[in-house]
This record gives sequence, structure tokens and C-alpha cells, in this order.
Amino acid sequence: MKISPARITALEPHEVFVFGSNAQGAHGAGAARLAHERFGAQWGQGNGLQGQSYAIDTMSGLPVLQREVAAFLTFAAAHPELEFLVTEIGCGIAGYSPADVAPAFRDASANVALPERFAAELGNPTA
Repeated sequence: MKISPARITALEPHEVFVFGSNAQGAHGAGAARLAHERFGAQWGQGNGLQGQSYAIDTMSGLPVLQREVAAFLTFAAAHPELEFLVTEIGCGIAGYSPADVAPAFRDASANVALPERFAAELGNPTA
């Protein structure tokens, strides 16, 4: 399991910034704002690939977040040419803990890098 950088400020052409959003795609704070300002996230688009970013709705409840992560993992597996750098989605304003969110990433493909605390929750703290 790969570990995503704790702080992402730039991307290589093959990298995608994975961030938590809301269903309305109002990317006004935190990682969502960074995605909008630097990595091509589109205002009004609350999920999916946008520029060099991929939005996951974290604000519509844990079941929605889990479905969104499942869809993201399917997308990532279909695009092995890309590397997806996942932020601690859902662990900011959405109010979840890594223990709540990390299990949804258990079946992530090799091209998905997870935050250190997610990896630790999945039993891989030194990846």
C-alpha cells in the first residue's frame, strides 16, 4: 500500500488529487478549495474526475461516502496509468475519523495512495 504525502501542493502529470466534497460541489474550504484553486476541480461538481482531481461526496452521510469510495475505486482500477493521492477525506468538516472512513478503501488498487492514518487503520502503518 502506498502512502500519500501529508501535504500536497503540486502534482505530476499522472497524479490525481482525491478530496472530500459536498454534493453541491461548493469547494470553499480545506482540500476542496485546494482542488478548485490548483487541480481543476469544477465549482458545482460534487463528485468524480475533474481536471487533476477527483471529488468524493463526504457530506451526505457515511453510506453515501462509502458508495462514492466504491465508485472511485472502480474508476481507479480502470485507470492504472494514473496515481491517485487520497487526502483524509471525511475527517475534517464532515466529522468522521480515519477508523470510520479507512475501511471503505480496503480493496484499493496499487495505484491508490492512502493517507498514513488510513493505512494504519488498515493494518499497514509503514507502507
